[in-house]
Amino acid sequence: MYLADSRTTPDPSDTAGRHPLPGRRAALVPGAVLALGSVSLITDVSSEMVTAVLPLYLVAGLGLSPLGFGLLDGVYNGVSALVRLVGGRVSDRGGGSHKTVAAVGYGLSALCKPLLLMAHSVPLIGAVLAADRTGKGLRTAPRDAMISLACEPGARGRAFGVHRAMDTAGALLGPLVAFVILRAASDGYDAVFTVSGCIAVLGVLVLLLFVPGREGARPVTEPAAGRAPLRAVLRRPAVRRLTGCAALLGLTTVSDSFLYLTLQRRLDLSETWFPLLPLGTAAAFLLLAVPFGTLADRMGRRRLFLCGHLALLAAYSLLVSPLGDSPTLALIVLALHGSFYAATDGVLAAVTSDAVPESIRGTGLAVVQTGQAAARFVCSIAFGVAWTAWGDRVALGSAATGLTVSVAVSALLLRPSPDAPPEPVR
Repeated sequence: MYLADSRTTPDPSDTAGRHPLPGRRAALVPGAVLALGSVSLITDVSSEMVTAVLPLYLVAGLGLSPLGFGLLDGVYNGVSALVRLVGGRVSDRGGGSHKTVAAVGYGLSALCKPLLLMAHSVPLIGAVLAADRTGKGLRTAPRDAMISLACEPGARGRAFGVHRAMDTAGALLGPLVAFVILRAASDGYDAVFTVSGCIAVLGVLVLLLFVPGREGARPVTEPAAGRAPLRAVLRRPAVRRLTGCAALLGLTTVSDSFLYLTLQRRLDLSETWFPLLPLGTAAAFLLLAVPFGTLADRMGRRRLFLCGHLALLAAYSLLVSPLGDSPTLALIVLALHGSFYAATDGVLAAVTSDAVPESIRGTGLAVVQTGQAAARFVCSIAFGVAWTAWGDRVALGSAATGLTVSVAVSALLLRPSPDAPPEPVR
């Protein structure tokens, strides 16, 4: 259940991320994927409770400027990029210790939630967020490696879709819990941080008790990459192209927090209702993650990945358009935002898994994820500067222009070459 069947190989004619339709056996989602999805669901309830209130807490509560928030948001999203390679490399060492590394990452993030109760200045909050994102960076690649190894290659899109759907169910519940707590508690923010910490601990316990480790898995029969897995990963042209495209597109992917702040200003929403904005994104992501994952297995994962960024471009265009500031506009923007994540998040992990052997799967996933996260870190800072200097609409319009160029360039880089045979992944 833990490793893909060694007799199953991708279709050699597939150079665009397509795979033959999985059979009855492959259509079943492995128990390891469901267990990891449960961990992600619980952890995302905890994380999204904080994420839902953090922008308003910092900007309205502590009086942070858009530039200052951009710096903190960059830390929140960028620090994980610095440690993802560490998490991937360590988890591949000695035949794979993915569960151990993932547990350390989840545990570190759980410890950080209560610390927000004691951090009331920007430097302290930045340090806590950095530690929290360090935990996320450590766990992401090992977790995705476990998902890819638990299913057959032809069903990876569906497996990642199921995991991301469960993960997003937590993202949907988190803002709701934060909303209820803010309305019920006198010290709303402190109460949110306290409950978030308790839920995060529960997620760690589920990981330790219910996610299978390597002990019961069949041994990986392919040769190991020795002491230089990073070099082995970077020698693969497909990985270099994926990393380049992920980074290029990440440079023009505005963070969720800035998108929600833009919507809040256009709709003139009160602070109490602000935590509900991520629900629109999460609902669309939840509904579309599994269908899009299955569609990626059919039509090609690279194609769907690029289509997802076109949905994001449409969301940007609506936000900078002169259309009326109605709730309908907000619903459309949030639906497009969720569609973007459903078509890109798990799909990129599935594409990367196709291009990297099992023995260095964690490192390969970490390389691509690091490129994307580092680029989004730069985007958060640049967008904060642009917003401070020119306003939110001009800054978002510039991001939309850059995203248009990035999609066009990525379409050329990811276009399969008819003369080049696909890289073996075994």
